Amino acid sequence: MHAPEQVQTAAELADRLGRSAQWIVDRTGVAERRVSERSMAEMGAIVGREVLAGERPDLIVNASLTPIQLIPDSSIFVQHELGMQGVPSFSVHATCLSFLVGLHTVGALIESGAYRKILLVSAEQGSVCRDFDEPESAALIGDGAAAALVEPCADGEDTGFLGYAMRTWPEGSDLAELRGCGTAHHPNDPTTVPQDNLFRMRGPRLWRLALKHVDEMLDECFGQAGMARDDVDVVIPHQASGPMVEMFQKYGFSDHKVVKIVGSYGNCIAASLPMTLAHAQATGRIQRGQTALLFGTGAGLSIGAAVLKF
Repeated sequence: MHAPEQVQTAAELADRLGRSAQWIVDRTGVAERRVSERSMAEMGAIVGREVLAGERPDLIVNASLTPIQLIPDSSIFVQHELGMQGVPSFSVHATCLSFLVGLHTVGALIESGAYRKILLVSAEQGSVCRDFDEPESAALIGDGAAAALVEPCADGEDTGFLGYAMRTWPEGSDLAELRGCGTAHHPNDPTTVPQDNLFRMRGPRLWRLALKHVDEMLDECFGQAGMARDDVDVVIPHQASGPMVEMFQKYGFSDHKVVKIVGSYGNCIAASLPMTLAHAQATGRIQRGQTALLFGTGAGLSIGAAVLKF
């Protein structure tokens, strides 16, 4: 896990957003977030080297939202920072769910026998896309990175996915968006305005839509796993906001099982989920052989859930 050195507190943001520091904390749950001077590729390489520990992967998969540029793919820039020639690389992009979808994807690739050692990287520099005229979303976003080295289970181990569910409701496609950088709002189109290149979110509507589907997603995932919800040892949520990480007790999970880092790091987009997982491992919240729920939402609206045995 990489947390950039620069800390930006709610008090430091308050004047720019035209809100008090207490308003920011009360609405978002974020007391501070990190702001990176490094690119997502540089941060991705930092966490990539950490998990590789000198090994060479068969494949590099970038599971991030914020790109360096449209072409070439951002996985190439991460790979370049790693100094690795000749390794295949590509991206899996599912906004805030990119790591979870990427983990499921690379797991299937390993099970197929196509690869045996896959580097999965999520790195985000979302702070550059904040719209300070939209205080609630601007106060949420932070920068950071985390990575995983995914390999086949050792003989006799039964680690991996016990259940997985991911669904999308495109009725929410306009509730969290960055409209620019594509054909709809091309940079050279005279009707494109600077705000098209900044992240905007209709938080209350997005929240209401997500809550309509949380139970069914949990039922699908735990049905596959053959487990009751509170049987999991730890809950690793995407740190979307303070209210999001506080909701799990309402859905049958003991509050002490939920790992919460949003107050210190904010919403780090796709990197949020693996950063929370890395924090749980580093602090002893999850041990080998235990089970975890990974759960998150993404623009779309998409919702993903997975029960994993570590």
